[in-house]
Parts: sequence; C-alpha cells; structure tokens
Amino acid sequence: MAAGRSPATLAAVATTLLTALLTALLPVTACPSAAAVPAEGAGRREHTPTRAAMERAVRDGAPGVLVTVADGESRWVGTAGVADRRTGRPPRPADHFRVGSITKTFTAVLVLQLEAEGRLSVDDTVEKWLPGMVRGHGHDGRRITVRQLLNHTSGVYNYLNDPALHQIGPIWLKHLHDTWTPEELLAVAMSKPPAASPGERFVYSNTNYLLAAMIVERITGGSYEHELRRRIIDPLHLRGTSSPGTRESLPRPSGRAYSTAQVQLPPPGVDVTEFNPSALRASGELISTADDLNRFYRALLAGRLLPQAQLREMTTTVPAGIDEQGLGLVRMTTSCGIELWGHRGGGYGFEALTVSTRGTRHRMTLYFNTDGLALQGTAARDLADAEFCQRP
Repeated sequence: MAAGRSPATLAAVATTLLTALLTALLPVTACPSAAAVPAEGAGRREHTPTRAAMERAVRDGAPGVLVTVADGESRWVGTAGVADRRTGRPPRPADHFRVGSITKTFTAVLVLQLEAEGRLSVDDTVEKWLPGMVRGHGHDGRRITVRQLLNHTSGVYNYLNDPALHQIGPIWLKHLHDTWTPEELLAVAMSKPPAASPGERFVYSNTNYLLAAMIVERITGGSYEHELRRRIIDPLHLRGTSSPGTRESLPRPSGRAYSTAQVQLPPPGVDVTEFNPSALRASGELISTADDLNRFYRALLAGRLLPQAQLREMTTTVPAGIDEQGLGLVRMTTSCGIELWGHRGGGYGFEALTVSTRGTRHRMTLYFNTDGLALQGTAARDLADAEFCQRP
C-alpha cells in the first residue's frame, strides 16, 4: 500500500484509473521521444505541429506513438519513440494494436444495420429481445431501450467496475488469462444497482454494448464475431482487423504494450501485450491497424455501411462531458472549432483515437503503446488539435 494512502483512497484512485482507461471518451495525452519519421505520401500539409505534439508525448512518457493521417487522397504516417523497449524498433504503419472502445462503433453499426433491415427498432425495449435478462437490484429491461444502450443513457451498471472481475490495479496481473462468458459478465452487472434511471443522463457503461451484441446474436442467430466479419470486416476489406475472442496474442507485425496506470507501477511499468480479452468483447476487444480504422470511419460517415436514416440516428447526440455521445459515435470539437466524429479507446497498456471530419476528407488515427498518460487527459486531444487546426 502506498504510504499515506488509506484503502478507501486507493480504491477511489483505482476506480478513476479504470474509468479513464476504459470509457474511451475523455481526452488523451501522448508522448514521443525520438523524432518522427519522414512523412509518407505527404500532401498539402507539412504536419509540423503534429510532429511536435508526438514528440511532446514521448517526452511525457509514452514509449511510442503512431499517427496515420488521410487528407483527401494523400496519406501521411508519423512515428516517434519505440514500439518495443527491448529491441528498440520503432512503430510501423502496418502494426496491429488493440483499439479498446473504438469497438463500440463497430457494434453500433451492426445494430443499426438490423434496424435498416426492419428486424428491430432502436426504440424497442431490451426486454423484447432479451426477455428476463436485465433484471435484479433495480435493473428493468422493460424500461430500457436499445437506443439508450447505444448512447449510454440506460443507467445499467458497468460490469468492469466490479472487483469480482479483477480488472482494477495490480491484481489484474494475476488474472491475465481469465476467460469470461457474456452471461457471466451480465450476471456481474445485474448483481449491482443501476448507476442512474433509464434516460436520466449519460453514464458510460460497457454493459450497454455487451447487451447490444447479445441482441445482435438473438436476432441473427449468428455469433457477434460472425456478424462483424460478414457485415463490416469482409465487405470493407479490413484485413488487419479481427475479433480475438480468447486469443491473447496480437497478429504480426505488432509492438509491445506497457502499463503503468492500470497496474499502478512507476514507468516504464510492465509489458501487458498478451492477455485474454474476453471480459471486453463487444465493448472493447477488437484488434486493428491505423489504415483499417481510417477506412472504416470513412465508409461509415460516407454512408456506405448505413442508410441515411440510420446515420442520422447515429449522429444524434446527448451531452457527455466535454464531448457529445451519439449511437456508438462521439462528436468532438477541436480548440479551433472543427467538428470531428469518431471514438477513443483505452485499456491495458494502450490508448487509441480515430477521428474524422464529417465529410471524411480529413481523418486521423493515433496510437500510444502505454496507458500511463490516461489520467493527464490531454495528449490525444492535443494531437487532434495539432493536426486539424494547422494551416494548410
């Protein structure tokens, strides 16, 4: 136990860490130490402010930073620091990495595709599709809609906050290989009271997307992973994107991921690249690449994955702190007033952010192979400001 801190204080800190790492809605901070590599396919922008923000991130403690920008038909890649502390190799444009809660946008698309097909309505109750499953300690699926799951206004308890999952603090290192089923995760959520009444306010909960995936499976008769591949990954040729299930390793090429915040250790922390992601599933399990994420959000916002009616629903927002929450999609605003759409993901040893202008001309994905900057809460947003607010 840290000197001078009571158990109650440590518990509060641990909960704050988990929220910062897994809600994926707060701003981020990055930090490169080595100079960014030369631009690849540089277009009308020099990206000098972006490079400077990356190098600040490394100085602040990030082992490595990868940024990939699509600007019209041009592509720019910048890297800083190292992807692997042991070998010293830099990040590579084709590296695979965990994307955390960026997964939620994919899950929301599946649900809205089913609505477009007339197989559900986002105003259906959860009870209609999962009868009797959302009950206990004040939860009532008869009062919660699918829409409220997707925009985090259901009030359902966030199962990842429960100590039973061993997801908070150094104890997680003893449970890296635990396997959780969706039913077990839901039972954990139902064992605690709701965080708010349905529709009352925005309260981020990974249980919302656990339930959304269960609804997809109930309606389609296929697994969440099968529908994800059939409906999104294969049609868009996202060759670097996968749903790992219980697989612990990352596809090659990939770097390493280092945790300080989650396991409450000083830098450089501990290598947490391999772990069983089954506790995250449809709320945060996906593995992808920067190019795949840029391609996915371009297709989504350009209307290739959803009809306009569903895209309007997806981009209808509720207040969510400094940002606004749509259905699996977050609206952010840069310091210079540019509106961006996308999502952030954070977790054990990593942070990622993908954002795009509404017209999709200018898109950016960034990745840090550490969770150590999560509580500082500005680096990813600083990088977005640097990229989108620079003058042509």
